[in-house]
Amino acid sequence: MSGVYEPFGEGWTQAAEFGIALVLSGAIGLEREIRQKAAGLRTYTVVGLGAALFTLISKYGFTDVLRSGLVQVDPSRMAAQIVSGLGFIGAGVIFVQRGSVRGLTTAATIWLTAAIGSAAAAGLPVLALLATGAYFLLAYGLRPLAHRLPQLGSVPATYRITYRAGMGLLRELLAEVTRGGFTIVELSTLSSSSRELEPTHQATAEVSLSVLGRGDQDTLTTRLANISGVLACSRSSQPDE
Repeated sequence: MSGVYEPFGEGWTQAAEFGIALVLSGAIGLEREIRQKAAGLRTYTVVGLGAALFTLISKYGFTDVLRSGLVQVDPSRMAAQIVSGLGFIGAGVIFVQRGSVRGLTTAATIWLTAAIGSAAAAGLPVLALLATGAYFLLAYGLRPLAHRLPQLGSVPATYRITYRAGMGLLRELLAEVTRGGFTIVELSTLSSSSRELEPTHQATAEVSLSVLGRGDQDTLTTRLANISGVLACSRSSQPDE
């Protein structure tokens, strides 16, 4: 595109590189939006475009100063600050709650999106495309593989159980978890009230059980829900995102 009219040293070349960054970062953002993650389409697109813009400024900017030949500029200096500048965004999506860390994958994906935007703006569209393709391969390829190989490691999960209070059910719940091949790593009482969940007006309690083991989580969910006196039982796998 060097023969294309580009006033002030900018034109279709920069627009094309900026457009590639827009499309690739938007594709990653759309995938995260569909999965309803903490950061979605707008966040990833803005990160990719911002990284691309800083890279373009670093690469093509300051031409009026450089024409004199008296000033030398390292074009990688501004681009290098993109990585450190992303720190505050990554910190904003990482949460530590009850000993579990959440948001690491989101932070890492934001970091990767910035790198893809920088690569596109630096004139490396093939590398940017390969990185985007590699991301989707990891996002959709590793998850099914992990579910097919449960024997290779323990999968953490958290159960939220609401049950009738005063019936000694907590001990039975813990015993059922142990029989299912799981170890309880954390137990916390979420609430205890006498609100009218059933016509009997009986008091209820709610607990959260964080478990770790190689048993079948779906089977354990069913067994816990079938215990007499249990009103509700829900499970959520430990997220890495």
